[in-house]
Amino acid sequence: MWKEAAVVSMAAGVYGRGERSGRLRLWLAALSAPFELAGKTRLPKTLITGAAGFIGAHLSRELLARGHEIVGIDNLNDYYDPGLKHARLEWIGSHPGFVFERIDVADPALICGLVQYGCFDTVVHLAAQAGVRYSLTNPLVTGQSNLIGHLNILEAVRRADPSPFLVYASSSSVYGNNTPAPFREDAPVDSPVSLYAATKRAAELMSESYTNLFCLKQIGLRFFTVYGPWGRPDMAYWKFASKILRGDPIDLFNNGALERDFTWIGDIVDGIVKVVEGGPDHLPHSRSHRIYNIGNNNPVRLTDFVSILEARLGKQASKRLVPMQPGDVYRTAADIGAIRSDYGFEPSTSLRAGLGLFCDWFSTWTTGVAAPVEVGRPLKKDSAA
Repeated sequence: MWKEAAVVSMAAGVYGRGERSGRLRLWLAALSAPFELAGKTRLPKTLITGAAGFIGAHLSRELLARGHEIVGIDNLNDYYDPGLKHARLEWIGSHPGFVFERIDVADPALICGLVQYGCFDTVVHLAAQAGVRYSLTNPLVTGQSNLIGHLNILEAVRRADPSPFLVYASSSSVYGNNTPAPFREDAPVDSPVSLYAATKRAAELMSESYTNLFCLKQIGLRFFTVYGPWGRPDMAYWKFASKILRGDPIDLFNNGALERDFTWIGDIVDGIVKVVEGGPDHLPHSRSHRIYNIGNNNPVRLTDFVSILEARLGKQASKRLVPMQPGDVYRTAADIGAIRSDYGFEPSTSLRAGLGLFCDWFSTWTTGVAAPVEVGRPLKKDSAA
């Protein structure tokens, strides 16, 4: 429990800088109150970075529904339309267990103060500068967020007493083009084909060093091509849907000869929740930092993906076959045996069913009214992806 002086110091110090939310101060201060009052059970407290992002918003809603208290932070940058990020926050809605603050993980003082005084059980670090191709033209921005930001989280977690359990986002991009499929976590990942991939692998190595040095309990999750409602406009499924509906041509890189392990957002969130609530206690002392693949375990050819999207949208695409792009990989394929064994993760949503739900949502989004979509329910896989 906090001491009153610590609360006052936090409010007047780190969170007194700039226009920090008074609501955040009050919420954090309230954590020092006894939870035993009126026989209430102490609720799990979770910090989610990148809470206004695609995965972060879905995860926030699910954990709130499961009784967690959430502090969500995001820098709300303009990598894509910030209006979408604000809309996701509105979708999360007003909830007594949720508070959001605009904070950049690259700011060490704010991050350290928040984690040190937040009394969090778990930190879910999802904030990052996305975009393989973006990292080629904006390397410093990518490094600032993905390297400095991750290091700030590690420092904050290790200085907190007690240190919270850290779950962080990595990427299937670390496997590059030389890894035999399906990708196993113990495969060599020392030949990244993009700076983005290199930053994600570097973050994994930083986490390993902090566990070795400070005994932090951490799990890294290598996400595989996540898709679904409230997604990112820079992702292929969103760009393709938008262009098909407008009648614009879509570019199929490597002449369409690519494969991706497309993973439904509801399955990803289910996996993260299993890790967060399962905790780190079953991890052996010698392996307090583990990395897991989290994907659909079912790669699909890009041309087949487009065919399903065309059928769901009810409109044919105008296709252009173009060469491979720098930084791209030919295939992603997740071996999920480890996370299935340790946490019971089992993706249940077919690409056909998931794209159908995405298209239903997307049609409302493009008309200015984004219909709510419940993504957690299982959708049975079918033989056609």
